Parts: sequence; structure tokens; C-alpha cells
Amino acid sequence: MIDVTPYLRATRIAYFSMEIGLRPEMHTYSGGLGVLAGDAARSAADLALPMVFVTLVSRCGYLHQDIDSHGAQVDSPDPWNPEDYTDPAGVMVAVAIEGRTVWIRPWLYELKSPFGGQVPIILLDTNLKENDARDRSITDRLYGGNELDRIRQEIVLGIGGERVLRALGFAISTYHLNEGHAAFLALSLLLRYRREPLLAADESLTYAIAQVREQCVFTTHTPVKTGHDRFEYSDVRRILGDIIELDRLKELAGLDLLNMTHLALSLSGYVNGVALRHAETAQSMFPGHRVRAITNGAHVPTWMHGKIATVVEKHLPHWASEPVSLLRVDDINAESLWSAHQRIKGELIAEIRRLTGVDMKSDVALLGFARRMTGYKRPDLLFTDLHRLLAINAKYPFQVVIAGKAHPRDEEGKALIQAIHAYMHKVKPLAVAFLPNYDMSIAARLVAGTDVWLNSPLPPLEASGTSGMKAAFNGVLNLSVLDGWWVQGWEEGVTGWAIGSDKDNPDATAHAADLYRKLENIVLPLYYSDRARWIWMMKQAIGKIGSVFNSQRMMRRYTTEAYVRH
Repeated sequence: MIDVTPYLRATRIAYFSMEIGLRPEMHTYSGGLGVLAGDAARSAADLALPMVFVTLVSRCGYLHQDIDSHGAQVDSPDPWNPEDYTDPAGVMVAVAIEGRTVWIRPWLYELKSPFGGQVPIILLDTNLKENDARDRSITDRLYGGNELDRIRQEIVLGIGGERVLRALGFAISTYHLNEGHAAFLALSLLLRYRREPLLAADESLTYAIAQVREQCVFTTHTPVKTGHDRFEYSDVRRILGDIIELDRLKELAGLDLLNMTHLALSLSGYVNGVALRHAETAQSMFPGHRVRAITNGAHVPTWMHGKIATVVEKHLPHWASEPVSLLRVDDINAESLWSAHQRIKGELIAEIRRLTGVDMKSDVALLGFARRMTGYKRPDLLFTDLHRLLAINAKYPFQVVIAGKAHPRDEEGKALIQAIHAYMHKVKPLAVAFLPNYDMSIAARLVAGTDVWLNSPLPPLEASGTSGMKAAFNGVLNLSVLDGWWVQGWEEGVTGWAIGSDKDNPDATAHAADLYRKLENIVLPLYYSDRARWIWMMKQAIGKIGSVFNSQRMMRRYTTEAYVRH
């Protein structure tokens, strides 16, 4: 059992996220949102920030993905054992769910930085003998079950998590809500402040809202409608209880449905999107609120492959603690960089063969595409015109590796996975492989071992995206639609290439045509005919993107702009 006392004196900021990607073996994340939260925690430890992170234990993970003989996703639980990586924190707290007392036990994971700092991660668990059988599984499956299950999970995260911190002795002054899943936390704070005895009812509510807004920071991550949790008020009141008058709740969270994003917006004094373009989009979605921009970043020491890091470190010894120094990456030896990349590519090719049986070649350009499989990500854009694709491959051979999971209830995403597997057979001799069960471990191999990182979302629905940043840390060049972070990181022919124009008509046919044009006339000819220029671009990607789009810069901005606002 771990004592949290060493953290209590200094810790003043709590970061709440439904998922946090801490390590591949701990299945507490589903994708980009969770990995971003993990990178935030890693940089918080590097910078010795006074933070604690709170999430669900998710004992059964998100999903384990297999692909059947028809190319269809088969999903199943992906369990892990908290006892293997965490320790019980020594307290239990209770929340009321559907009139029952539900006990929550926190587990503690200590994330330690090689630079000496560390931050505590609290994982909330309801799988306790003290609980009714119906409640033991609340925290088992990340995003599992139906809308009612989601309400229960979000009560545990927001209300239960805040109570756990108080029970452990933390004195928190700032709460960071990473997406709307934690918005019940703000509602819980509201009820505490509203108990001011010297104020009338309306005055106490106004006072309480002002106090909560002083303490809460909210980051919204998606313009996609399905990414914002919305619940029937009748369900919320039945599960959560009548903790606040319905008309007051509707003023804060929406007239027809309880919208967790609107609840978080109403009760947060600082609101931000995760890229400049996303903040513009979010501002148009939520015109009654000021939406600022703090562009996401990725943790360079985690996502830069060790072989690339060795080459970089010879000239830039402080790159890990000071990623801004990567601006001087031009000093590194070009041949050493290329040799390291080719060895990493060989490792990836061996892994592709092991997982799929598909043979690829180290001297043939390798394109990578890996992200959540859903409609707006357009993972099938590359396969829009199979005849054109084969013609390009005949002229300039290339190969493609793809990975990604679809949510169990996302039938469109599952259909896309099956369609991609059908295309894989139709485009032979073009080699295409789909790696099953995409996770942090596979992601690390892909962002380091491919030559070109492909991203083809429907703009403006890509809020940020961080996989392209991770690829750039390794000298992998981005070929992407201008959306999310890439609008800021893109320099044509320097850090990579754009698909289409900025703010153009997001027509799939037009984007596919431009993708094919860039591949045939610019990207592949450069790869095969001008290796020196290609390696120069690799350096530009590492330097210009790694020095800016890192989570150390992101967390410094959150600290000075969002957490400290006086």
C-alpha cells in the first residue's frame, strides 16, 4: 500500500480524463485522447508540475481486436491486472447511484521521470465486494455498455474522483476536465459551494458558479457530434438523483438533453481547443463561450525511437529535457540518420511479416496510416481509384501499412475495416498490410518505421491529431489534409506535403485526386531520385515539428495560461 503523503503538500492541480495511456500493458486508453493524457502526465513529471491525474481503472480495457477470415473486426475484452502495476491507495469513498451506495477504491500508479520528477495517477475501481453485483462492473470496460452505463462511469469519474482526492488529503485549487466526460466533477463542486448559508437561493447559485469557474479548466477535443455525450434528463435524474433543480441543470447543460460538453463549458472559466483551427471550429460551435487554443503536443522522449535518439544526442545532448533544442538538428549526420531509419524500418517490416504474413521491402517507400477507424477519418480515401493506385505503383513502387480499431458500436467504422481488407486483395501486387489490435506498442513501431505518414480526415473534423507529430520526431514525412495541427506544422516540401488546399471544399474525390497527384509527381519521385533532399526534409521535420509540437511546450502553456490565471 502506497502512502500519498509526499504528494500532498505541493499538489494543487488535478487532471481528470476518462482514459490515460500510461504504458501498453495497462489497457486504460482507447486512442488519441488517452495517449495525449499520458503524454501530458509524462511531461508533468519531467517538469515537476504540482499535478495529480485521475482516471478509471478499466480492468477489461477498451477492446482487443482480431480480424476474421472475411476481414471483419472481432472485438473482445482486453483485460489487465491492476495489481501488477499499481498499489491500493488506502481509502474508499462512496457515491450514490440509482439510490445505492457505490464504493470506489483508488489505485495509485507513480509515473516517474528520468529527470527526477514524478506525478501520481489515481485509477478508480468499483469492483469491490462491498458493492452490489450491478455496480462492480461500472469501471470495468472503457466506453463499454450503453448510455446508462456511460452515465454511471462519468459519475464515478467526476464525483467519485473529486471525493477520492479529498479523502486522500489533496487540496486542489485547479481542476482540468479533459473532454466532457468529467463534467459531473464541476457539478459536484457547484453543490458544495452552493451551501453558503448566508446567501439567498439565487445568490448562492450565482456565487457557486463563479467559484467553480475559477477552479475549472475545460479542454474540448472534437467537433464531431457523436464525440459529445448527451443524456436524457430522466435517465440522469434516476441514476444520479435530484441533486440540483431540473430547471437550473437545464440552464447549465442544455434544454432538451444533458450535454456534458455544455455542462463543462458553463462551469469552466478557461476553455480551449487543441489546435488553432480546432479553436476556430469550436468557437463557431459554442458562440456563447470564449474558446482559446493550446495546440496538442506529444512526448518526444517516449515517441522518438531509441536509434534516432542516439543519432540526435551526439550533437544535441539535452534534446529530451529541452526539445526546443531540436531546432539545431541540421548538425546531425545525414548518413547516420538515414542508416538509423532504415534499421528501424527493417524492424517494422519484420513485425508486419510476423503479424500478417505480408512481405515488404526496405528499399521500397512505405506509407503508414493508423488511427481510430471511423467515417470522418476517411481511411479508405487512398483506395478511391484502384486503377490509378495500381498505375502509380507500376511507375513508382510503394507499400502501405494500416492499423486502427473501430468502436464496438461503430458499424460504419467496422465496415471500413472490412472494405480495406477487400481492397488489399484487389490492389495486388501493391503490398498492403493491416496490423490488428493497434496499441501504443504498435504505434511506436509505425511512427518510427514508415517513410510517409498519411492522414486524410474530412475537414474541419480533425481537432488536432498527434500521430503525425510522433512520426515527425523520427523524420517520417507527413502527407496530410490541412486540418488539425497540420495547418500549423505544414511547410510544403519542407516538413511534408498537403493534400488539397487550406479551407477548400472537403470533397473526397478532389482530395483523392490531389493525393494521387502528390504521390506520383512529387513524393515518390523525390524518395527514389533525390535521397539527399529527402534526408534534408527528415531533418526539417524533426527540427521544426519536434521543437514546437511537443507536450513539454503544451504543459507549460497550460500551466501559465490556464492553471494560473491571476
